[in-house]
Amino acid sequence: MTKVVVAMSGGVDSSVAAALLKGQGYEVIGMMLRLWSEPGREDSNRCCTPDAMALARRVAATLDIPFYVVDAKEVFRNTVVNYFLEGYARGETPNPCLICNRQIRWEFLLNHALALGADFMATGHYVRLRSESGSVNLLRAVDRSKDQSYVLHVLNQEKLKRAMFPVGDYPKPEVRKIAESFGLPTASRRDSQDLCFLAGDDYRNFLQRHAPDMLKPGQIVNEGGEVLGEHNGLANYTIGQRKGLGISSPVPLYVITKNAEHNTLVVGTQAELGSRELVANEVNWISGETPPQAFRAEVKIRYTAKEADALVLPLADGQVKVQFDAPQRDITAGQAAVFYQGDLLLGGGIIQ
Repeated sequence: MTKVVVAMSGGVDSSVAAALLKGQGYEVIGMMLRLWSEPGREDSNRCCTPDAMALARRVAATLDIPFYVVDAKEVFRNTVVNYFLEGYARGETPNPCLICNRQIRWEFLLNHALALGADFMATGHYVRLRSESGSVNLLRAVDRSKDQSYVLHVLNQEKLKRAMFPVGDYPKPEVRKIAESFGLPTASRRDSQDLCFLAGDDYRNFLQRHAPDMLKPGQIVNEGGEVLGEHNGLANYTIGQRKGLGISSPVPLYVITKNAEHNTLVVGTQAELGSRELVANEVNWISGETPPQAFRAEVKIRYTAKEADALVLPLADGQVKVQFDAPQRDITAGQAAVFYQGDLLLGGGIIQ
């Protein structure tokens, strides 16, 4: 019998993933990661609170499957949390979910699954897989409003051939109905969109506790270098931000970029904000092969952004240049640029 480890979180999506696979005749094992939380807040990481762990255990008991908890606190702190802090130190706006999926879920946890003799690992992500000519394609979910392909652009063929995403073919309301039909205690559990280790807290408070040097004041300047005011820490601002700058101007001003080297916040008009191109590095191609020439694609520059039409030009050293048909106002270093053609995800990289 084919053995599948399901990465469980105590949420409805991973619970239904386990239920669907069990119903399809697979040998299913539930596995949950115990992630890092701040000292004194050990019960606050939203991916593995005592409540979430208890729910996952109840789901496993309902489905009559084994359930294991794997201690990932140290590797999560050293990998994901450090990535988050180092990104802000560089003046970027990092997306720690990317590194978590690449190195925690689809490296650390997958290795534990394989050590148990699993043939596949499944998660509750809303994406779809389709095999074609010996390769695995990664497609957007049927429910576009829940699609999570953006954060999975980091996966390669080796990982995708071990992956299963059972809920990607269902709309979210249908997933909840399936949970009810199986009598799962997670059927009505609310979704969480926050970064798990922030536990609902503002990221600025987290930085204040763990990297207060990032919040030191500095100058606000325009692109000509004229000093317009003072900021209270580069990490407190995002690209495209207009409100809360604390400077007076006859025209609206927006955050254009953050210069970590000189600790300056650069602002400008809306016309100065938009850019028609970006460069991304650490590019991962889902097929495993770099396209031999430039191609047209729809490009998403952050998880919640709308796709924009562009020309994607592969460069040397794992980089790409993206040239948009129309200026994009919120291109942000540290976020990912992800490339699609229709439902097909081609790859992506980190914006510089």
